[in-house]
Amino acid sequence: MDLEKNNKKGISIATHILVWLVLFSLPYVLSAGTDFNLERTLKCSTVPLIYYTIIFYINYFFLIDRFWFKNHKAYYIIGNLLMIVFFVYVNFNVRHFFFEAPSITSKRSPLRLHVYLDMVSMLIPILFSIGLRTYERWALSEDKHRLAINEKLISELQHLKYQLQPHFFFNSLNNIYSLIDRYPDKAKEVVHSLGKLMRYLLYETNAEHVSLSKEIDFMKKYIELMQLRTSDNTVIHASFPDPDKTIQVSPLLFISLIENAFKHGVSASQKSEITFNMVIDERQILFTTKNIHLPKDTTDRSGSGIGLVNLKKRLDLIYPGSYLLYSSVVDGVYVATLRIAYKKEEV
Repeated sequence: MDLEKNNKKGISIATHILVWLVLFSLPYVLSAGTDFNLERTLKCSTVPLIYYTIIFYINYFFLIDRFWFKNHKAYYIIGNLLMIVFFVYVNFNVRHFFFEAPSITSKRSPLRLHVYLDMVSMLIPILFSIGLRTYERWALSEDKHRLAINEKLISELQHLKYQLQPHFFFNSLNNIYSLIDRYPDKAKEVVHSLGKLMRYLLYETNAEHVSLSKEIDFMKKYIELMQLRTSDNTVIHASFPDPDKTIQVSPLLFISLIENAFKHGVSASQKSEITFNMVIDERQILFTTKNIHLPKDTTDRSGSGIGLVNLKKRLDLIYPGSYLLYSSVVDGVYVATLRIAYKKEEV
């Protein structure tokens, strides 16, 4: 953030220098090839530009922030009027001593005309400084607003991620509890596997993106853990690609669909089949789960349905308007599909 701020400051300084260089050099450039009159150019262009520069930066760095933006506009106007009177007086004396002095006795009153033109011309840097500082103030406000929104999104994502971990752990403890009495050896194996999974959750998923290969390895281990709990009546098919190591995704997006398939697709009394399939094309990842539709009774609070709600919220935050998550029940088979774009790590 500091680097970005320094870059913006450097660009702003360079822009100011470039603009003034152009303004000061333009009269000389335009006079090339014609009868160049140095005295006239200095009197009509260079010297007034010096006044405009001083007026502009006194407003830009001091008067606008001190008075204009703090609703002391009367002081701001008085300050600028005094400054204009001062520079009109200075300009008259500079012309009188260094250039041809304007006539005071002419019927057309050139002196009055010069004073009028000087006053009007000195309003230009004042108005321009107000416009520029107002724009910069608005841009800074917009940057702060975007930063606040980003920080809120990051905080909400972290909350959802931390919410997912206890939910995942709770579901796994339910699996272990169901195995302890009947299959104590399996329960020990599940505890060992759960330790590996929790290590991934705690140490590998704090980044904004993780390697898809690690995410797939995590999903495979979770499916193996869940298979220890299921009976011979349940057949599980899992097809995952061997992805490029540079492919990255947001962590823990697919695990909720896998949890949901085991939660609603396993029956203790009838044969059931669960299928997990992931396909990667040139731009997207397509993940599909299929299981027999065995909706839980309303009194069953196992898992409390937080996983899919969490997933939807995370997708809305990470891929707003650019993901597809849909589900359907066809001939008693529940199908859930998630399609997201992936990014590649720069090597």
